[in-house]
Amino acid sequence: MPFRPWIAGTVGLLVALAQPSLVATAARPPLVTAAAAPSAGATTAVTLDGRQGGRTFDGIGAISGGGGNSRLLIDYPEPERSRILDYLFKPGYGANLQLLKVEIGGDTNSTDGAEPSHQHTASDLNCNRGYEWWLMSEAKKRNPAIKLYGLAWGAPGWIGGGQFWSHDMVEYLMRWLGCARGHGLGIDYLGGWNERGYDQAWYQDLHSTLAARGYRTQVVGADSGWDVADAMAADPKFNAAVDIIGAHYPCEGGDGGSALSCSSTDVARANGKPLWASENGSLDLDAGAGALIRSITRGYLDARMTAYVNWPLLAAIYPGMPYDTVGLAVADQPWSGAFRLGKSLWTTAQITQFTKPGWSFVDSASGYLGGDRANGSYVSLRAPDASAYSVIAETTTATAAQTFDLTVADLPRTVAHVWTTDVSSAGARDNLVHVADVVPDSSGRLSVTLQPGRVYTISTTSGQGAGRAVSPPRSGLPLPYVDSFEQYRPGAEARLLADMQGSYETVRCAGRAGTCLRQMTPARPIVWQDDSDAFALLGDPQWKDYTVATDTYWDQPGTVELIGRAGKQSRPQSHQEGYFLRIDDRGSWSIVRSSIDATLTTLAAGRTVAPGIHRWHRVALEMSGTTLTAVLDGKRIGAVDDATYATGNAGIGVVGYQTDQFDNLRITASQPAPPPTSTTVSAPAQLRRGESGAVVATFTVPADAPGVQGLDLTPGSSVPGWTFAPTAAHFDRVAPGTSVTATWQATAPTLRDTPAQNPLAVAATYTQRSVPHWSSGAGAVVDVPIPAPTGTAYVSDLAFVSTTNGWGPVERDTSNGEQAAGDGLPITLNGTVYPKGLGVHANGSVVVYLGGACHRFTATTGVDDEVDPFGTVRFTVSGDGSTLADTPVLTNASAPYPLDVDVTGVQYLTLAVGDAGDSNAHDHADWADAKLECN
Repeated sequence: MPFRPWIAGTVGLLVALAQPSLVATAARPPLVTAAAAPSAGATTAVTLDGRQGGRTFDGIGAISGGGGNSRLLIDYPEPERSRILDYLFKPGYGANLQLLKVEIGGDTNSTDGAEPSHQHTASDLNCNRGYEWWLMSEAKKRNPAIKLYGLAWGAPGWIGGGQFWSHDMVEYLMRWLGCARGHGLGIDYLGGWNERGYDQAWYQDLHSTLAARGYRTQVVGADSGWDVADAMAADPKFNAAVDIIGAHYPCEGGDGGSALSCSSTDVARANGKPLWASENGSLDLDAGAGALIRSITRGYLDARMTAYVNWPLLAAIYPGMPYDTVGLAVADQPWSGAFRLGKSLWTTAQITQFTKPGWSFVDSASGYLGGDRANGSYVSLRAPDASAYSVIAETTTATAAQTFDLTVADLPRTVAHVWTTDVSSAGARDNLVHVADVVPDSSGRLSVTLQPGRVYTISTTSGQGAGRAVSPPRSGLPLPYVDSFEQYRPGAEARLLADMQGSYETVRCAGRAGTCLRQMTPARPIVWQDDSDAFALLGDPQWKDYTVATDTYWDQPGTVELIGRAGKQSRPQSHQEGYFLRIDDRGSWSIVRSSIDATLTTLAAGRTVAPGIHRWHRVALEMSGTTLTAVLDGKRIGAVDDATYATGNAGIGVVGYQTDQFDNLRITASQPAPPPTSTTVSAPAQLRRGESGAVVATFTVPADAPGVQGLDLTPGSSVPGWTFAPTAAHFDRVAPGTSVTATWQATAPTLRDTPAQNPLAVAATYTQRSVPHWSSGAGAVVDVPIPAPTGTAYVSDLAFVSTTNGWGPVERDTSNGEQAAGDGLPITLNGTVYPKGLGVHANGSVVVYLGGACHRFTATTGVDDEVDPFGTVRFTVSGDGSTLADTPVLTNASAPYPLDVDVTGVQYLTLAVGDAGDSNAHDHADWADAKLECN
């Protein structure tokens, strides 16, 4: 059972308290009589005076967009879709959001997807694209008082010749506002470019254009950091062009950070304009609830922020995408209607159901419980006419119960209602529970015992409640899945198809009757985070053996792609796991494996009959077990075996931004493939550099599989410098149930930067059932020991720039008379060669193999920093993971610091540069004239 505090008062009868499942329409808990609150570890005494005040509260909201995170919600069936919307927006039911911030679509990925532009080209305007108009209308339908806020993450490439900060972009936003008016929506707030700084002249242009067009929309600047306030203070015209100062992620401390604090700047607070956390969040819907409430209460206490906008609204995206459990709810199964509400939703409700924008914070009645951040925090707000008040207290970092004594003055001494959410509990019965009602005593005092791990609201308002609607059970999306696209209006998105980059919309088919799907983005957008192919995903992430097939129309020369077993995606969207079948208009095809680090590996490739352009063809990717098969117009043109991915979504795409079309999408369960062939590889466990050894491969055809013809076995390694003799082995035929063996002499590289571990593999190419087939043998790993240094080995070309600013390595600057560190050669760190000069990334450490052959390491360390304020750096020497020596924290004001280290018996020496506070891009940290004395 949830905690139910005793309430101290002088009026009433002792009776049973409310049941957790009751909503606002149920009977209230009767008044409680108690002589005093039970003893608790700490006591906070607060006087809430209705004559006192503070900054004006602007509301709590969330962001739909900045990642396509609401995409699947519109595809939910009724009544589940309305139930989710009620939980987000309906007053007295759930999150009761007071602000809704939406992305102004720009055809480019903004974290978890791309949202369509209302204007793909300069001559193309369609105010019905996307789902944000629908979502804003649904929010307004439930809560007419909700405020709307628009912000762009990217934009179509035609704008400003590819320049976001242009008048073209201002006009683009005016047309978006016009679309909003056409939907009966007034946009209250408008921003610039998400997390991309600001252009002062552009903001002035935006502000004046809004006024000239009759919009009362307020401008938020700059949806990045607090530095915009400094620029506003220095430029009165820029200051006049910005109505609200909005910063992103101004709070630190993480999901469970007991030290979570928020910050603004003195300049920002002195400006006098509202300060907003215009994006905060990125937290799991349950585990992040504590940090969410701390960001809101402490956001005001620490930084005087008056609005909090959570990113995102909900995770209506496919599992495996970045942030797939982040938001107020998860809605990732539109086919089943299943959804999950988060603790963060109910934490939000503890504020939004008890306050309204326009109320005032009461500074004198807001603070930290017991004066200690670890105990928790509280804020008090009152209505403009002092007719009501609410106190929100959080104990998410507390470890013991404590007492909250509240005395009200010049405010109603009517019944106060106590509600709580237990953020430390997984139980739904602990969400927004109405636990007690109380009338203050004759002095206006009431007392509540606060248990740890909770959010409490003490309020004189009414009408609150927790909705009762429950989710249906989760289920898989059955196959076949078929979409002819005939049921959609022009300009619509296909059901369940989520754009990752570019924009896929329904149009009249080219070259045939009916409705088709077209990639609408004709050129690279002004991207927010990364560029990639224009592709879209759909379906059940648990799909395993299936065929994705579609009619395809090459509108122009280029390459189309089908996607299978698309799994995890890390940010950005080009880091997508999965298999891609690619076919261009000239007949070149390939099956490519894409990894989470954006590495593309061609598994198979060839040529077939050229599809040409302005013609329709049927393309399919079959996946059964480990066998992946490319099909064009019903003919299997190639197959490959790869066991990397077993399940995942399907998808369509183009390589680049061709405006190709797709029709009659069909995803069906695949027929079982014959058992795959196998290739095993053996090699010597160790070869010295330049030494040769035998590599043996055995290729086997299972007894119940078709025989193969024209088998070629080719050895290789991903490490440069390996040679094999002969280069390949050929076999005319291998019958079912038989094996063949080939042997090569492999010679290890002599290259300086050859790594110690060298994978070797053997590729097999052959024909099976008249289909070209590729497979790769199980690899062997050969250890190629790094030779130990002898005599005196100089490592004087090891030089670094501070790791926090991301600039690359340089040798010591000689322009101010310092001795150069190097030999004129590129810098090699951990086997990677870096050119000298700025603009490249390097590691902050390098490992040198000693093999126990050295006994002394000496170096001169220092910092070359020509610009104030100075950066700070610390150098560390480690042997086999244990610290041998380090320097004090150095700046360029420090004298060069010598190191003299005994390295006797050390196998691996690690030289590391640790940045203790870099201040600018010109801080160069150097190991100068370093050397090893070896046997």
